Amino acid sequence: MRGGVRGGGKSLSLRETLQRARQHLTDAGIPEATLDARLLVEHFSGTTRIDAITYPEREVGSDLVEAIDAALSRRISGEPVHRILGFRDFYGLRLSLSPQTLEPRPDTETLVDAVLPFVRESVARQGECSILDLGTGTGAIALALLHLAPAARATGADISDDALATAATNARTLGLAERFCARKSDWFAKISGRYDAIVSNPPYISSNTIETLQKEVRDFDPHRALDGGQDGLHAYRAIADSAANHLEEDGIVAVEIGNTQKQDVSAIFAEADFDVVDARRDLAGNDRVLVFKPR
Repeated sequence: MRGGVRGGGKSLSLRETLQRARQHLTDAGIPEATLDARLLVEHFSGTTRIDAITYPEREVGSDLVEAIDAALSRRISGEPVHRILGFRDFYGLRLSLSPQTLEPRPDTETLVDAVLPFVRESVARQGECSILDLGTGTGAIALALLHLAPAARATGADISDDALATAATNARTLGLAERFCARKSDWFAKISGRYDAIVSNPPYISSNTIETLQKEVRDFDPHRALDGGQDGLHAYRAIADSAANHLEEDGIVAVEIGNTQKQDVSAIFAEADFDVVDARRDLAGNDRVLVFKPR
């Protein structure tokens, strides 16, 4: 641990609390210290950005100052800010996190963008669309699609009981539980039936590079959700090998990929008689999503 924050033991104004939090994180060399300080102070003090502008002298009680100090110490030790908050926003939805779920990140919104037109077209054509989200984690991909396409239904599959419970909780909180089913399965092992769309953000980091990842990822994201095997491609082989058996006619398979994996993942699916019908880059311009249809 690089250091902690000692509680002041007294009340502070909201302005002082924000300044103090920002300074602690800046001194500790935390990237985006200003944003992280604001998020932590707002969350633990129950205030907003508007409060900070309109009521800067609003009192933050000593108990809240101590809670903020504890959160700052966790951030300084390397824990990601959204792990401390216990949630992360994804595609406009607030999703609870748990120890066995990845944080849903903006790059994965690219996958939702790629699949959404197909889901909406399927709903328009047949009145519904069935989605299978493999390795669902928080349920982010499936729940975003359900939120944006009210006639769609989704099954979120995961090997982790913790992740499945988190996804189910998120579905209930968002009012989507009637159209979302959480199912324990190692990829397709316990999956039956066919789906219009199969989607996944699978583990795609090669095993021997996980220890080189940023501390916030390496030490706090579940390794099961990161480790894609020796070459990082294990999950894609598992999905490609069985997807056709669970895909409706004219269905699609869409996967998130690492930024150097486009050629390899395309080749894996080509061997299973799938063709690339769409390829998307994320906001940073990196290859991020591939969409396939069977030949």
